[in-house]
Amino acid sequence: MFGKRGNEGFGKGGTISPPVHAIMPVAVAERPAAPVLAEPARETIPVTRGQASPPPVRKKAVRTEDYYDTKSQVFSALIDTIDLSQLAKLDTESAREEIRDIVNDIITIKNFAMSISEQEELLEDICNDVLGYGPLEPLLARDDIADIMVNGAGQTFIEVNGKTIESEVRFRDNAQLLSICQRIVSQVGRRVDESSPICDARLPDGSRVNVIAPPLAIDGTALTIRKFKKDKLKLDQLVKFGAITPEGAVLLQIIGRVRCNIVISGGTGSGKTTLLNCLTGYIDLEERVITCEDTAELQLQQPHVVRLETRPPNIEGEGEITMRDLIKNCLRMRPERIIVGEVRGPEVFDLLQAMNTGHDGSMGTIHANTPRECLSRMESMIAMGGYSLPAKTVREIISGSIDIIIQATRLRDGSRRITHITEVIGMEGDVIITQDLMRYEMDGEDANGKIIGRHKSTGIGRPHFWERARYFNEDKRLAATLDAMEKD
Repeated sequence: MFGKRGNEGFGKGGTISPPVHAIMPVAVAERPAAPVLAEPARETIPVTRGQASPPPVRKKAVRTEDYYDTKSQVFSALIDTIDLSQLAKLDTESAREEIRDIVNDIITIKNFAMSISEQEELLEDICNDVLGYGPLEPLLARDDIADIMVNGAGQTFIEVNGKTIESEVRFRDNAQLLSICQRIVSQVGRRVDESSPICDARLPDGSRVNVIAPPLAIDGTALTIRKFKKDKLKLDQLVKFGAITPEGAVLLQIIGRVRCNIVISGGTGSGKTTLLNCLTGYIDLEERVITCEDTAELQLQQPHVVRLETRPPNIEGEGEITMRDLIKNCLRMRPERIIVGEVRGPEVFDLLQAMNTGHDGSMGTIHANTPRECLSRMESMIAMGGYSLPAKTVREIISGSIDIIIQATRLRDGSRRITHITEVIGMEGDVIITQDLMRYEMDGEDANGKIIGRHKSTGIGRPHFWERARYFNEDKRLAATLDAMEKD
């Protein structure tokens, strides 16, 4: 099937220089190979795909130069032998089996002296290089990793259980790292090179990717991957993790159900997108939902969802589609709810206008450390858009549009908590009035450095959205939830 050319493809002495410029990209099960296949990395942790493993312990590498020389020869012979056009027609597992068969033949023909474990390790590494993302594959296969941070070819960090540790994964050089980054971003129609050194993209599973390449990244390409769990988190799981109390989770369910306009505020890595995904689970199935994102990562489960994504300018600097363009356009698409993945600039004004013109239940996230700071940031973002509106008018627009601010925080021990559920009441003079329905109070830390605290009701008997809850027949459940929160 793959047209092996027998021994003449391997050459004498086991050295071959494959015609790399002639290699075509391989597309197998959403994991296309790079236009130019990079040489395998010299540091990879072999992990069975899909199997979670404990954080790696730093230890001295046991691989020898002979292993890497053998690996390079086998890889070169494989590329010279395999028919990539036929390989591209197979699914991932079938393609891996074909590659394993050919590599085993190469090892036999060249008579390499290798142990069974070394041979298995080599097979796994080469499959990752041809079909996947090379040295990143073992990390992507682990469900316990939240973030992968590559700081040039020689240094990779991962976040496990809220803690950042260094991984043993390494790349051969910066050229290989950049090649893998180009492979990732090309799948979503984007590019990264010297002329366009910054790029946001996503993996097929929805994981968020950011790449910044030289000359902006001085020590080599910096790659950051925010991994999403395969199983979408729900509010009851957040309760299990201690991010919110059971009563607080019910309150959030009611808020999502009764179509309150919600802004989720928080710092980087605080869990804003995860919380947004949880809240969208309480949107009625018959509602038409339109999402606007810089890189599509939301995982809505409703049947009637339209996903929109921004587009960067092309190499001539033209063709850019901004978040403002998407929000303006989605208003013409008969949305019942508008979900904005992240508000970063003047598009906040268009979102507020949408919330104020009949699109109740819209949601978005914003970078801010407190609910009050969230309101100030929105005011600043509107000013950034060049709107010459009086400050009071801007605040009236904000207070008339936003119903609830949910504050997510990543604490210093790595845990994540929902620290505030705050209502926006209205205006009093020139000031926006808010009231907390629930907040998280820290009491200290235990002997292991874990933060000790509790979620506490503020004793609000009847929240401002009470009439809205009654309209949706949720007033009795809301009253019972608030009573239970007070007793806690």
